[in-house]
Parts: sequence; structure tokens; C-alpha cells
Amino acid sequence: MMASDRTAAPASSGSAPVASSAGVGGSVGQTRPQQVAVLGSTGSIGCSTLEVIAASAGRFAAWLLCGHRSVGPLLEQARIHRPRWLVVTDAAAAATIGAGALPAGTKLAVGPDRLADLVTAPEVDRVVSAIVGAAGLQSTWAAVAAGKTVALANKETLVMAGPLVMQRAAQTGGSILPVDSEHSAIHQALRSGQRQEVQRVVLTASGGPFRTWSQDRLATVTPAEALNHPTWSMGPKITIDSATMMNKALELIEARWLFDLPAEQLDVVVHPQSIVHSLVEYVDGSVIAQLGPPDMKLPIQYALAYPERYAGPARRFDFGATHQLEFEPPDLERFPAVRLGHEAAARGGTSGAVLNAANEEVVQAFLAGRLPFPQIARLCERAVTEHPFEPEPTLEDILRLDAWARKEVRTWMC
Repeated sequence: MMASDRTAAPASSGSAPVASSAGVGGSVGQTRPQQVAVLGSTGSIGCSTLEVIAASAGRFAAWLLCGHRSVGPLLEQARIHRPRWLVVTDAAAAATIGAGALPAGTKLAVGPDRLADLVTAPEVDRVVSAIVGAAGLQSTWAAVAAGKTVALANKETLVMAGPLVMQRAAQTGGSILPVDSEHSAIHQALRSGQRQEVQRVVLTASGGPFRTWSQDRLATVTPAEALNHPTWSMGPKITIDSATMMNKALELIEARWLFDLPAEQLDVVVHPQSIVHSLVEYVDGSVIAQLGPPDMKLPIQYALAYPERYAGPARRFDFGATHQLEFEPPDLERFPAVRLGHEAAARGGTSGAVLNAANEEVVQAFLAGRLPFPQIARLCERAVTEHPFEPEPTLEDILRLDAWARKEVRTWMC
């Protein structure tokens, strides 16, 4: 055990769990729950994941919980779920955890490096990667390199390093199952035909709170208005990405690598009700869609249990009510982020990493009241256009240009 690790008391059940004879989801012949490492457990995806685990009737158990600075909620989660490990990636926040705060049998580890080590542990069956932003790349890469099954909510991992991550998974026998509702829908719809029969894949977008606003009104958007999403409950960064439709840009890039599709087969349609989560059109004209209420517990459970399905806690579609489903093309003049996503998906290389890094910086500035809403996409486009493009980057190239983009954007905003 390293110096950064602490434990509350000797574990009463800390021996390594015995192997399970169950399938991936773990039900028939199961001798133990599937052990899950939840990265970003205090965020919206992490909290929903723990709801799914709690309702799984013993199929899954939280082996590791990880947070950055939200120590209070993290300790409460630990008291409820009794993980083997609690990881706090911010050292200053971890230092506030007093003696006796951990439940019996739970050990504390500190820092992103320890997290990357622990996700490779043989006890871990599944890793839910829900750390927001580029910060999630290191631990997700470690899990994939160790051949783990990763339920991926951290789209930035594939936006930044999609080809490298997918190649590494193929080499190690790891697998990546999408948690984003759009990519989960695509994953399900693609099972309806052969890959060569796919005409195009269409990601749906709610359009956010400003889909009908004029350019003049968009110039006056406040952070409070942008955080008021009409259909989804998400963290602040992802909610702002929905308002700018930058989330669709990142999802286009993620889909490009996750499903090994050329950019010209990917499209976006605005669907305000957020009931149809994405569609796959086949060459014969058939369109297969996945529908459901806007509830992230469904794609989380799908990724954890795949290829099995079982009754879970997600909300059900009410066929006894009247529903209206609307679809419209995105307005690329008001929401140029969608165009940026198409271009970055087509170009590949370091375009996605730079787009993501620039976006993370400008979203923080907007939330702090230091940047007008329309400048988010404009500065992102400038970063992608001006960066020293690498067509076949190494992981080191990606991290270097991630840092370059952040530094440049901060300079432009001064």
C-alpha cells in the first residue's frame, strides 16, 4: 500500500471475491456480484449508476467510488454502498477526511495516478467512466489497457484519442460500451442489421433551451438561462454543451471512432422531446430507433448488463398518454458547433482533442461570466483552425496539444 492510501479498519469481507460463472450481466449461476468501479460517482451519471447498482438485486456491487472534491457526498455514498476503495483525486480535498470518516472495510486512495492503478485490479469487472472532461482520459486508458469492460460516459476519451483507445481495446481484449443515451441507442439499433447495410447513423439533439432564439437574443444569454435545460438533468458543463450544441459535436466525433464509421455517414437531427435517442437508417430505407423517457439509468443499466436485459429502475414510456415527436434539422448558423463536430470527425488527428480542450476552457469562462455565449463556438473554431495539426498523433501529442489549446484560449480571453 502506498503512503497515499488509508483504511478505516481491517475489512470484515476484504478477501478477493471468488470468480463468477455468470455471463457478463451476472444472473444465472452467479456466485458473486459483478464488481464495478464508478469513476465520477458524485456526478449525475455516477449517482444514477449507484441507483442502478442498488436496484440490481445483487447483480452488481460498487467496488470503487471516485470523486474529485465533493468529499461530503462521496463519504455518504461510501457509507451506503461500502466500497472496497474510495478515491479522491484532489489531494487537498482528501486531506479534509478525518479519522473514522470511512466505513469499516473501505480504504482511501488519493490522486489520479492511484485511481489509474486501482481500475486495473483483478477484482474489477466493469469500469463506469463518468469523470467529466479530459480529466477522465488517464483512468479510462488504464482500464482499457488492462482489458477491462468500460461503460463509457466520458465521451472526451474518444473525442481526444479515439483511434488509439479503440486500437488498444482490440489489443488487450477490452471492450467499450456507450453510456451516452445517443450512442447507447445507436449500439442497440445497429443490432438490427449487418454493418454493410447501414446507410447512415443519426444522432438526436434536444436543441437545448435556445433552439428558437434569434442571433440577437443568443448574444444576451446568461449562465442561469443556459443551465435551464428543458428535458435533461445534467451537470453544468454538459448542460452548457447542450445549450451550444457542442455536445453534438463531441458525440459525432465519439460515434466516428466508437462505431468505426466515416464522418459522411453521421448526421444530427433536432428532436425537442428527447424521446427518440438516436436512429440508424439502413440501405433499404428502414429506420430503427431506440425510444424511452429521458432517464440516464436506462443506458447505464444497458452498458453494465450487456448483453443481458433485466427489469430496472429507469422510467417507462407511457403509451397511455398522447405524445408528439418532432424532428427538424439543426440551424448551423445559430449553432455552428455541429459543423465543427462534422469537420473534426472527418479530419481526425488532433482536431477532436483541441476542440474539446478549447471548449472546456471557454465553458468555464462563460459560467464565470467572463465570456459571451456566442464566443464559445467562435473561440473553439479558432483553436481548431490555428493549432499545429497532427494527423496520426501519439498519446503524448494529444496531451501536448490539449495543453496548447487551453493556454492559447486563456490568452485570447484576457
